[in-house]
Amino acid sequence: MFGDASENSSGGSSEAGDGARPKRRGRKVLLGFLIFFLVVLVGVVTAVFLYVNNLSRSFDDNVTALPSASAFPEGDRPADSDGTTILLLGSDQRPEGGGEQGRAGERADSIMLLHIPPDGGEVYVMSIMRDTWVDIPGVGESKINSAFQNGGMPLMVETVEGLFGTRVDEVMSVDFEGFEGLTDALGGVTVDVPQTFSTDDGTTFTQGPMDMDGEEALKFVRERHAFTDSDYTRVENQRAYIRALLDRFLDSSTLTNPSRIQDTVDEISPYLTVSEGLDSGYIRGLVPEMVGTSSSDIHMFTVHTNGVGTSDDGQSVVLPDYDAMKEIGDAMDDGTLDEYYEQNKDNDGSGL
Repeated sequence: MFGDASENSSGGSSEAGDGARPKRRGRKVLLGFLIFFLVVLVGVVTAVFLYVNNLSRSFDDNVTALPSASAFPEGDRPADSDGTTILLLGSDQRPEGGGEQGRAGERADSIMLLHIPPDGGEVYVMSIMRDTWVDIPGVGESKINSAFQNGGMPLMVETVEGLFGTRVDEVMSVDFEGFEGLTDALGGVTVDVPQTFSTDDGTTFTQGPMDMDGEEALKFVRERHAFTDSDYTRVENQRAYIRALLDRFLDSSTLTNPSRIQDTVDEISPYLTVSEGLDSGYIRGLVPEMVGTSSSDIHMFTVHTNGVGTSDDGQSVVLPDYDAMKEIGDAMDDGTLDEYYEQNKDNDGSGL
């Protein structure tokens, strides 16, 4: 469902004054996000000051770093703008050392845009339906997730930038297999399951709060055949899991437990592929800026579509709403994504 990462999320933001907008903090804003998504994601926030040496080695030694997030000329990209936009990809295959294109040959099972406004304070995570039928540069019409298969991270960046008309600053890809070990390292998570369903192997997920271990969580985020609405419910389930992870990361039982922190870093970092610059040195230097960020500052929603349909070659696809994508891109560039969110937060994104 289109909504906040927390029911208590404020969704508010301060109004911009007259005159020039806040000066872009550039790399500091970007790395501020990395503190949140990488450091908070592995539950470090405050304890990183005490355990930074081991954590840094664990992260730097295990992630797959790419020399570039984009393969096309600078002049062909949308102009840089205030705020920071990160492309987040989830795949369903354990990384085999990456590759200069960013794991070309795999399809992205989860596609999200994460945006931080220029004045910070709020984080917006927008799910893009993986079966959205779009024109992929050099490939032609296809499901958007096949851009990852045909050209790795660079082609995914080019495709998304073309659809939204806004620049992607950095990219992170995480393999779903990593969530199993990560969940167990955290001692399990409690997920608010949106609706009851069963998987083919007989595992039942019941609507409401449900405790999950790593194996159960992996089944939960992967399942799609149990639903009749294409991938809309699956995307909603993935966001519910992310909310549960954040709540668990930010719990004092994680932040004050050095062993648990180390275990989470060790478990997730081998499954991360990141664009150049996302190393522990930059992250470590920006930790103080993100202390105090909570899950109530995160707002999640699905990019609106025009429902489902069938392609000319007979595939079941999600029909794109190009106007909605352009509107979101403009809102990110103009610093008005908070207004767009408030106006559209009751829309589940399906167009149905």
